[in-house]
Amino acid sequence: MSEFSPGLAGVVADKSTIGFIDGNAGVLRYRGIRIEELSEKSTFEETAYLLIEGTLPTRDQLAAFDAELRALRGVPDGIIALLRALPTSTHPMVALQAAVAALGGFFPHSDVSDRKKNRDAAVRLTAALPAIVAGFDRIRKGLTVLEPNRSLTHAADFLWLLNGQVPDAQETRILDMCLVMHAEHGFNASTFTGRVVGSSLANPYAVVSAAVGSLSGPLHGGANEEVLEMLREIADVANVDEFMKDRIENKKKIMGLGHRIYKVKDPRADVLQALAEKLFEEKGATPLYDIAYAIEQVAKVKLGPKGIYPNVDFYSGLVYDKLGFAMDLFTPIFAVARVAGWTAHWLEQLQDNRIYRPDALYVGPAEAAYVEIDAR
Repeated sequence: MSEFSPGLAGVVADKSTIGFIDGNAGVLRYRGIRIEELSEKSTFEETAYLLIEGTLPTRDQLAAFDAELRALRGVPDGIIALLRALPTSTHPMVALQAAVAALGGFFPHSDVSDRKKNRDAAVRLTAALPAIVAGFDRIRKGLTVLEPNRSLTHAADFLWLLNGQVPDAQETRILDMCLVMHAEHGFNASTFTGRVVGSSLANPYAVVSAAVGSLSGPLHGGANEEVLEMLREIADVANVDEFMKDRIENKKKIMGLGHRIYKVKDPRADVLQALAEKLFEEKGATPLYDIAYAIEQVAKVKLGPKGIYPNVDFYSGLVYDKLGFAMDLFTPIFAVARVAGWTAHWLEQLQDNRIYRPDALYVGPAEAAYVEIDAR
């Protein structure tokens, strides 16, 4: 048998041309292009095209892709009815997972042998997720569900669907950059989940629904919510040293610090930190950023030698909070971005598919006799 590796750490499960990560150097690339360059120069629409289609688009190709995304925005009335049937206390990730799976009933896709139809489903899913997230958020608030504004960009329309107001250029650009940075990250838990489900030749809505479920966990996408909760509990910069001392000495997890892959600071955290600083300069500072910065400085000294640095979740929540998003929408926003990466990996999985079926190291009893029920 092969060597046992908990959590499949270090195990190469497949080949991919989509995302590259060098955790020791702090490098993340989408199809060869560094994330810092994409977040600065690209848009979510262009990045989604890069991930799904495999190359950067020409101007005409991007215009056609953008028009296709705009045309596919929104979801059937039946999906909105499903969202209305859920308790208003439902976490938005639960609502999102259910609605994405239900899309498979409105757009049947049992035959995944047709590359063109698969690609079209990937675009449809990318276009649909903002309407689901925003639709449920407005339903639980007792507000009218809005129709997409197809004159707006993908990021701006998402803000419109949530708030009923056309966002300003700064808000749109910041959210767009966040979507670019969260669109892809190799064989992370949710992407791997999607590839495993896709390897069984399941329909694309089941694939993305499963990925959403994986993303909802606090050790994956849900971590950004817990970072903000942690910062609010600390309450003041003066409390940081004692907080860090307690966490480090008692080996307690510090949300937003450390990453399975990165042994240096997550490159996305650098971009998000710069975004946060610019946002606070223009829209007013928040004491939560000062607390986060103080934590990072302590961690740099105490935990840096162990390869523990801020990850993408450490500053993303601060940005979303300042933009006015409810805390439980942070992870759904992550999903709105990551669907482009999930579907790109699904398409790649199908190119040379083999169903995932790893072995398990059995550690139970070697042999046991059946005991009749009355003798137990």
